[in-house]
Amino acid sequence: MEKKKLITGIVAGVIGLALVGTIAYLYVNLDSQRKENKAMQELADLDKKEMENEYQQFANQYSEMKTQITNDSIVAQLTAEQEKTERLLKELKDTKSSDAREIARLKKELATVRAVLRSYVIEIDSLNRLNQNLTAENTRIKGQYNEATRQIEGLNTERATLSEKVAIAAQLDATGISMQLKNKRGKNTDKTSKCTNIQVNFTIAKNVTARNGQKTFYVRITTPAGTTLGGGASFNCQNRSLEATMHKTVEYGGQEMAITTYWNVSQSLLAGTYQVSIFADGNMIGSRSFTFK
Repeated sequence: MEKKKLITGIVAGVIGLALVGTIAYLYVNLDSQRKENKAMQELADLDKKEMENEYQQFANQYSEMKTQITNDSIVAQLTAEQEKTERLLKELKDTKSSDAREIARLKKELATVRAVLRSYVIEIDSLNRLNQNLTAENTRIKGQYNEATRQIEGLNTERATLSEKVAIAAQLDATGISMQLKNKRGKNTDKTSKCTNIQVNFTIAKNVTARNGQKTFYVRITTPAGTTLGGGASFNCQNRSLEATMHKTVEYGGQEMAITTYWNVSQSLLAGTYQVSIFADGNMIGSRSFTFK
């Protein structure tokens, strides 16, 4: 009888210990998940706010450009594009940052709006150049030097305004972003525990309005815990200093360009979702998340 009681006590003790262990594991796992969700939400909110600012800037630019054009056909086209931009901005504001599918759709729409705006900036700049030449020729013939001087000063002011708009339209786009984990043999793996090197690939889209020359692209990888994999120097973005995971300087000529960067693993990596963001010229030009075991 006493032996039976002893066995029963041992079994109850084992079950109790197992229950305590299970509760502790669930608590730690839940706390880690909350931190991961918070970090992802903060990044999503930042991305959505930047998109809203760009949409608003583009809508304002369309409004300003209409005041500089007397061609009714072009004004009507600009009005239609402005209304479309404002409609997309309203859709974005009404969309939660956690709605990944809708945010991705509006990000694609934003790239289209930017491309259309670039084409109008180039067209209007060309019209202004032609108008400047015709005005100068007419002034030379009529000998109205003083009037010509005032017109040239006005055109220079418009040119300075257009230069600012071109700077916005010249923002680069990073597409085709991929993140690959490499094991010690250089093979791809989806397990963070076997990763010794991280490879990030992306493509810079063609942009004829962007300034050519050397450009530095910064890659920032945020872990599931909300921290940044460091070691890639720091850079400025919207008046903030951010840490990069890796960076690469290349000679950019306005054409589509594929870029690959590497990061040697120097710490234990957590399983979960990683956010890869690409920055250049003080702006975030692309972002994508990846999940690993």
